[in-house]
Amino acid sequence: MIWYILISIVALLLVLWIVYFNSFVRFTNKVHGAESDVDVQLKRRFDLLPNLVEIVKGYAKHERELFENIATQRSQFDGAVNTQEKAKAGNEITSLLKNLFVVVENYPELLADKSFINLQNSLIEIEDQIQMSRRYYNAVVRDYNTLVESFPGLVFAKVSGYKAVPFFEIAYLEKTVIQVKLS
Repeated sequence: MIWYILISIVALLLVLWIVYFNSFVRFTNKVHGAESDVDVQLKRRFDLLPNLVEIVKGYAKHERELFENIATQRSQFDGAVNTQEKAKAGNEITSLLKNLFVVVENYPELLADKSFINLQNSLIEIEDQIQMSRRYYNAVVRDYNTLVESFPGLVFAKVSGYKAVPFFEIAYLEKTVIQVKLS
């Protein structure tokens, strides 16, 4: 009788271990997949930037510092190795893009340029994709972190070395509205 109880307890613990192991593997893969989706969208944005900058350069030659900052941030994204570094580079680019579009407002002939309009529309589409990718990533991270931080997943996470993953957060500058003033 006692052997039956011990075997039942061991079997139950084994089943729980398997269930939680598979859950952590599934969520870890979802987090990595969602992170990759964000990376793809950020890469699309950064690939579009040189073309956008070149068109604006033709009209706004005195904005050299802004163009250099965009190029610097673009290279920092290429060197980013984790989500936090990519988020920081992405947030900096977002801020610089807002400044770029403020500059563009001073050049009405640029706003009529078909190449610029096409690139601007592509950028708007990419920004929408980035927003959707970030939301999906954060939803997956929320579910994963809930598994890591709630009982009994908490016990399995500590024993197995799983840790909570940071959310993909936007910078303060991205939360504020840039005021465009036309003279």
